[in-house]
Amino acid sequence: MEISTSHEGSMHIIAVNGDLDASSSIVLDRAIAEAVSASKHNIVIDCNQLNYISSAGLGVFMSYLQDFQDKNISLLLFGLNEKVMNVFEILGLDQLLTIVPSKEEARMLVNDPLL
Repeated sequence: MEISTSHEGSMHIIAVNGDLDASSSIVLDRAIAEAVSASKHNIVIDCNQLNYISSAGLGVFMSYLQDFQDKNISLLLFGLNEKVMNVFEILGLDQLLTIVPSKEEARMLVNDPLL
């Protein structure tokens, strides 16, 4: 798995490429921790190239929920394929995380003052 980061306006984008499993979830955890510590307020996860997610990968997102709320950080995920989205839905995580189909929709939400 590969992680890359970029910035577009107020969005701190973390792109995930490959399989997110127990060993690779450490890399994602580090990327999110760096964004949180740098006070990035709009963290957007690009999942267009995410092929698979394990419980450890899901755990990374869940472990930051309270931090995001406490620090007023918006986390959005976009581009999940059907298989990965199904995992989020089965576990009810689609109710706890903001998931949108595209980067454009993420951009619109980030610019939404009500988010």
